[in-house]
Amino acid sequence: MAKWTPKYEAPEPLEGPVVATITGGTIIWFVLFLAQVPFYGWYADRDLTWWIWTCLAGAGLGLIGIWYVRRRDAAIKRDAARAERPGPAAS
Repeated sequence: MAKWTPKYEAPEPLEGPVVATITGGTIIWFVLFLAQVPFYGWYADRDLTWWIWTCLAGAGLGLIGIWYVRRRDAAIKRDAARAERPGPAAS
């Protein structure tokens, strides 16, 4: 069991502008998609159209990520506000 025992304590998670980071990444993926669309024929001739669709998928997943982290941040703030209120403990 000693093999699985951690040797060091895990560091605290990093906090930062998560929504801004994901939004920036989503914008980059979408710009890359738009930059490649005019060259679709070139990509199609070389059987490389997956590059274009990968950029679009990255932008789409980024939108899902933005939605997720905004809801997560709202839930964290709502829970913190609920913990600060005096009164009976909510179950």
